This record gives sequence, structure tokens and C-alpha cells, in this order.
Amino acid sequence: MLFRYLRPYYGVMALGLTIKIIGTLVELVLPYVLSHILDHVVPMGEVRLIVAWGGVMILCAAMALVFNVIANRMASRVAKGGARGIRHDLFAATMRLSGRQTDAFTIPSLEARLTSDTYNLHHYIGMMQRLGVRAPILLIGGIAITLSLDMHLTLVMICVLPFIALSVFLISARGVPLYGRVQGAVDNMVRVVREDAQGIRVILALSKVDYERKRYDHVNRELVKTEKRAAITMAATNPLINLFLNAGLVAVIVVGAFRVNGDLSEPGRIIAFIQYFTLLSNAMLSITRIFVITSKATASAKRIDEVMKTPIEPQIYSKQSYPDRDTNAHIVFDHVNFSYTGRTNDLTDINFSLPHGATLGIIGATGSGKSTLLSLLMRFYDVDSGAIYIDGQDTRTMEKGEINATLGVAMQNDFITNDTIAENIRFGRDISMEQVKRAARISQAAPFIEALEDGYEHMLTAKGTNLSGGQRQRLLIARAIAGEPSLLLLDDSSSALDYQTDANLRTAIREELTGTTTVVVAQRVSSVQHADLILVLEGGCIIGAGRHEELLATCDVYREISESQMGGALLE
Repeated sequence: MLFRYLRPYYGVMALGLTIKIIGTLVELVLPYVLSHILDHVVPMGEVRLIVAWGGVMILCAAMALVFNVIANRMASRVAKGGARGIRHDLFAATMRLSGRQTDAFTIPSLEARLTSDTYNLHHYIGMMQRLGVRAPILLIGGIAITLSLDMHLTLVMICVLPFIALSVFLISARGVPLYGRVQGAVDNMVRVVREDAQGIRVILALSKVDYERKRYDHVNRELVKTEKRAAITMAATNPLINLFLNAGLVAVIVVGAFRVNGDLSEPGRIIAFIQYFTLLSNAMLSITRIFVITSKATASAKRIDEVMKTPIEPQIYSKQSYPDRDTNAHIVFDHVNFSYTGRTNDLTDINFSLPHGATLGIIGATGSGKSTLLSLLMRFYDVDSGAIYIDGQDTRTMEKGEINATLGVAMQNDFITNDTIAENIRFGRDISMEQVKRAARISQAAPFIEALEDGYEHMLTAKGTNLSGGQRQRLLIARAIAGEPSLLLLDDSSSALDYQTDANLRTAIREELTGTTTVVVAQRVSSVQHADLILVLEGGCIIGAGRHEELLATCDVYREISESQMGGALLE
């Protein structure tokens, strides 16, 4: 997966890696030069030569510094660009998930994948270009140079490397699955934080801060426990490596002392060996860090890849499988059955048709299937059996974009962005200011907008917290109307409006949007009583269908709801 996103940066990476290699090779030369000075230049007693060779060491050190800094900056540039591409495509993949797929991943998990998982990959890309190049060169180059200095001391030093490699391999094999569990614990914590952030006002109002703190503490402790287990497992690497390296260093010093004493080696070489051994130690520690980072990145890449490789749903079927229906109706539900879980139906035998320009009202108790019906109409999910037709075309043969292009949707708890009122109504669409104002007028939002000092340029906070509930709902309805849709869906979107404003809204929609088919989901009879067709849902079934007067006479549930709300129902 990573190679696809790094391909545009291959040139920069090649240049950066070349600079990094040169800088590291120059760094490797320093102990060798020091050995030469101690063993060959100093005995000559020539201060001029000592200063000259000292200048060579300073020059090499400066070159190593400059080259490494330049290479690290280039690595950061590649990491930033690669991670940006991953985040872009992951966000796009998240946005195209179907309702069923989103339910399976869960929103908190998707948020964690877009944040902490992409950060782990960002860190990995940059680190691999820095340590991933430098450490192997120091390791291999150091061994090669020490072989040329003293093969016997090098063999003593090399003896510890297999033990180090085996330790790193065994510990990393356990670390990768543990970091996958850590990310799962992060998902749970994000879920609780998200829920508490959204419900902070209710939590404060009901004095449930202590309860929510305990709930957060629980998931936080679980995350700490999981992280601790992963960290303890991976933390065993450094002590083991230090143990082996120190044992090797002691062996080199002891063997070196005997060789110098026997005139088989020189003191300068022993000092160079100690420096090279330090470089090799740092290289091995860097390789350990690479394994830790790789463990995290592997777990994160797997989670990101799961989202990106999720097949596009819902599938677009051929018209041979689901042929068009000869009808003049705008919307047809043909004996539709649907279940979220596949066990019990959430909608059962939903059957109705609605002509162009008509209004459908849907009413029923909470959990009766009202919003589910709209989700099927918008093709967030596909039906289990039966069919839904829009203009005679089975929705299963239509792309989501084809359906959405005809829709205007306002949900009860829809979101508002941190932008101006005008931009929240436009919502990224090519909509003129005249259309924005017309939509605001129809939705009954114009009076409060125009009363503001800066009007349509008034800045809103995230989620519209500087508006009242009724103002937010009118703004959301204006957004749905502004695109001049042929099908307008209002899902309990006027629940916060007073009866008079609600009545004015319904009147404006009837008079101004004469060619628009409207579907209204509501709890109040007054919001649906003038609809051309009203469906009464209970337990996912239609228990009443008809106009207001017909249902008063034939549907006991509707009549009871109407009588309990009679004061509001008569206000027009």
C-alpha cells in the first residue's frame, strides 16, 4: 500500500537517500582517521601534520552533519506528502462506505484510523528514510572497516550479533499483534470521548460528570493496560541488546589488550574499535527502534487497508436483474422488507406509491422504522426483499450519486460547520445568493438571519452552538431546499419549531415548491395532516395509510395521537 503513495516522491527519495548514504559513509571514516592519527601521525611528532589531519576530521564531521540534516529534511517532506495522500484516500474511502459498512467499522474506529493510524504511518515513512538507511550502513560499513583494521577483534565483535538479531526477531513477533490490540483500545476511548463531547450539556445538566469520568477512566485504564503490555514486551529489546553489546565490548577490550601486549595490534586501532563498537551499538539500537515503529505501522497499515479495500456498496446491479417498472409515480415501495442485523425485520411489507409533487407524511412512535424507511430511499442500505423505485427505476440499478443529485435532505440532528450562514446553506454547491435567500425565506430562517448584524455572513460555531435549536433546524431545512431538489426529505426536522412557525413552513413548502415531492417524518400530527398520503408505522409495519380524515376514521393509533395533540393540530 505504501509504495503507491510514495511513487510520486521516488526522485526526492533517491536524492535524499544518496545524500544520507554519503553523510553516513563520511561519519564512518572518522574513527579510521583517528586511528591513523594516533598510530602513524602522532609518533612522527609533526604538529603540522597533526593539525592537518585534525582539520580533515573536522571537515568530515561538518560534512556528516550537513548531509544528514539535508537528508532528514527531505525525508520529512516525503513523509508529509505520503501521509497526506493516505489520509486523503482513506477519508474518501470512509465517505463512500455504505450504512451497513459504517456500522460494522463504527464511527470511533474510523476516526482513530484517520488520526492515530495515519500518524503512525507518517512517523514510519520518515523514520525509515532516516534510521532505515543510516543504521544498516553503520552496521555493515563498521564491520567492513573493522575487518580491515583487525580481523580477530572484528570476529569477537561479530559473535554477539546473532544473539541480538534473534532477540529482536522473537520480541517483534509478539509486539505486532499487541499493537493491533492497542489500536482497538484507542477506538474504544475515542468512542467514549466522542459521546461525552457531543452530550456535554446533558451530562452537566443531569450532574453526571462523575459517572462519565468513571466511564472514561475505565476505557483509559484498558488502553493503558494494553499499551503497557505492548511496551513491556518491546522494552525488553533494549536491555538485551545492551547486555550483548556490553559483553561484546568487554571481550573486544580484553582481546585487544592481549594483542597490543603481544605487539599484534596498535593502541590507535583499539580506540578506533571502541568507537566503531559504539557506532555499531547505536546502529543496533536504531534497528530496534525500527522494529518497534514497524510493529505499530504494520498494525495501523492493516487497519487502514481494511477500509480502503472494503468493496464499494451498495453494488450497482444491471437492469436485467432488476428491470424498470412502468409507472407514473415518483416513488414506489413494492412490498419492502429490511433488517439491520439479518435476524428480525426492522421494516415489514412496506407497500405504497407517491406521485410527483405530492407530500408523504410518516408518523409513528420512536423505533417504528420511520428513519429506516428514509435510509432505504436514499440507498444507505439495500432492501432484503421487495423493491424501491424512483421514477420507475429500481434504486439497486442506480448509483448513489444519481439518487443524491435529486435529493434535498434535512435531519433532526444534522451537522453545521464552522462557517458563515450562507456557506452552510450552500454546503459546497454552486448556489447563487438569490437561491440561498429564497431557501431561507421558505424555511422561515430569513427573519432571524436578517436580524443579525452581519446577516448571511454571520459566522457559526461548529455544530451551530451559537444558534437556538429551532434556528438550527430552519437553517438545515434551508440547506435542503437551496439545491431545488425534486425530492425533499425532512426527517423530524421541525421538532424544535413552535406550532406557528411549523405551520408557516408547511404552507411555504406547499406554495413555493409545487413540483417537489416531499416526504415528512414527524412526531406531530400537525406536521403531516395536510399530506396527500400519511403512513402510520408501528414495529416496522404500516398499520394505517390514507389522508388525515381517513385515518381519523380508520386508524385507532393515529386517532389517539391526533386527539392527544389536538391543540397543536388545529393551529394554522
